[in-house]
Amino acid sequence: MRKVLLAVFAVVALGGCAAMQAQNPGAGYGPVNAQPSEGGRVMLGGYDVVSYFTENRAQRGAPAHRSTHKDIVFQFASAENKARFDAAPEKYLPQYGGYCANGIVYGIPWGGNGDSWRMIDGKLYIFGGNGSRDAFLLDAKANIALADGYWKDEVEGSNSLLQRYKRVTFRVPHYKTGEELAKMVAEARAAGRLKE
Repeated sequence: MRKVLLAVFAVVALGGCAAMQAQNPGAGYGPVNAQPSEGGRVMLGGYDVVSYFTENRAQRGAPAHRSTHKDIVFQFASAENKARFDAAPEKYLPQYGGYCANGIVYGIPWGGNGDSWRMIDGKLYIFGGNGSRDAFLLDAKANIALADGYWKDEVEGSNSLLQRYKRVTFRVPHYKTGEELAKMVAEARAAGRLKE
């Protein structure tokens, strides 16, 4: 127990570090998968969130086309995408602050790569990699329900580092290791239940 308390204290003491501030802006949207840069906290490493919806592809944005929403900088591939976002930003926000949706299934706000994503029922889900995406898609409906619950009850509005530490230390009852998930994905793919 002493080790747990010391670790929590260390995380809290690091409250001034740039990464923690970038992911926990405190403007009514967070935590978020944003990285510090000269221009502010940049969502998803600069990927254009509108492109997923309008072009069905991941595309990097450019610093020339930027908008700020709730203290987070969003970059776009074109002036048109910036205008679309500015007109209705909430429509284009990724689920779970852009963190890996499969991580949120376990209450862990961690990772999220703009190249690994899926649109489900008109919503954008970001993943930490294709393995995480495939594990999530084994039962997308159930995983969305779990992730929505953890996001609402534990993650949203929390400090991402403290929440991450909590759920890595005190795992959820349905926790699966990366190896277990990879095996499940391989079995589902072999049985034809999961496509590339």
